[in-house]
Formats: sequence, C-alpha cells, structure tokens
Amino acid sequence: MKTATAEKTEATTNLAIHTRQLDLWYGTFQALFKVDLSIKNGKITSLIGPSGCGKSTFLRSVNRINERLGYVRIEGSVEVFDKNIYDKDVELVQLRKQVGMVFQRPNPLPASIKDNILFGHRIHNAGRRTSRSQQDEIVEQALKQVLLWDSVKDRLGRRATELSLEEQQKLCIARLLPVQPQILLMDEPCSALDPKGTAAVEELIWELAGKYTILIVTHNMAQARRASEECIFMLMGKVVEHLATDELFVAPKRKETADYIEGRYG
Repeated sequence: MKTATAEKTEATTNLAIHTRQLDLWYGTFQALFKVDLSIKNGKITSLIGPSGCGKSTFLRSVNRINERLGYVRIEGSVEVFDKNIYDKDVELVQLRKQVGMVFQRPNPLPASIKDNILFGHRIHNAGRRTSRSQQDEIVEQALKQVLLWDSVKDRLGRRATELSLEEQQKLCIARLLPVQPQILLMDEPCSALDPKGTAAVEELIWELAGKYTILIVTHNMAQARRASEECIFMLMGKVVEHLATDELFVAPKRKETADYIEGRYG
C-alpha cells in the first residue's frame, strides 16, 4: 500500500510542467493572472482561446523567452520536472536544451539540411569531437523521428530553405531532437501550412506522443480536438478550464468554454 508521501511524490514527478499563481506583466499591462496549471509528462496538451488571451505568453514563460523583453515582470513559479525555472541557479542554455520551441513560421537556418540538424548538437557539445559516422547517425535518427528521412536523405547537402514549408517545419522540429529535449513547445506550428501540410504535422505530433511532452498553442479548435489528449481554455489571461480534450469539446463544465467552442464569441 502506497503512503501519502509516496503518492504525492509519484503525482508530482508525473508532471512535466507545474505553474503556481503565475502572474506576468508587460510593463504595466498584466497578461497572465494567477495561472495554476499541471501539464502531464508525455502527453500532448493544447492551449485554446481567443487572440490576446495569454496562450503564447504562457508558452513562452515555460522556457523564459519572454525575458528577452526587458519590460517583462513575473511573479509565481513555473516548475519543469519539479524545478522552478525562475530560480537564480537555473542556466538558460540548459533550460532551453530541455525545453525546445517551434514557432509559427518555419525558421530553418540558411545552411544545409544536415547542418540544421547538427546545429544544436554542436553548440551543446562544443569542445567534444564527434566523428562523421556519429554525425550521420544523429542526422538520420532525427530525420526519421520527424518522418522526413525518406524524402531528404539524398539531398542532405541542399539548403534547408529549398524545402517546402511543411518540410521546413518538420526540419525545425528535427533540429531540436539531437539535444534530447524533454518538452516541445509549439506556437501555432501549422499556421503557415496548407491543409495537406497541416495534416502531415499533426501526424508527426502523434508520432512524437509519449516520447516528449508536447504543449501546443492553436487558434484552430478542430486541430486542438484532432491533435491533443488534454485541452486548456484560456480567457483574458486566466485559465478557465482544463480537461481531457474529448470531454472539453463534448461536455465543458464552464459556460465560457461552451460559448467559445460554439462560436458565440472570440
């Protein structure tokens, strides 16, 4: 029989991200209000809500990208695997190795496909020699994980910017994998893609499920329903509801959620 302490420890370590009373200001404007969220390890979780509700702000708080803006102020805590990432002893380079990010538009480097994949690996392994065969294995494994290997294996020396937008977005995800992140943050990852490209990236998200904790911001409620296991509805900087995706779309508990899903506002 598990003790209360053992159960609490197990419940805590099952969380990839845990925020407590998270407030965030851009100058004098408060964008997040007392956000308490628990994101399960290995799950795909989507964030939905109208424009300006705090979705992307929350996402960027999980790897501290918001800090690039000198006028951002944060109170509360964001724990990644039980460590508050806003503690003074947290190294940003190591945090962003652990928590990778994919943006709305693909942003491949103006270099070869191979060099894009090896970019992060080289930064985090500076001073360590990696043989050509090891590099080739790293590239192959990353591209296979994002279902891109078969289509690009014969053109690894070509510029990444020559790829289709769908392929570029997959490449940007693949670029994160050699440094072995535990969490993938995706901010509107399909917004620049056509329906075929969107379907391909959603297929990839499910392929990565369980291997990584994935947190997706999307304005597309159909996509949230198709491509996530849990869903969070945000409104005006606050979390309104967090449920299993099917439950949130079929039987939301809050009127605000139902109104948004049914298109009555937002």
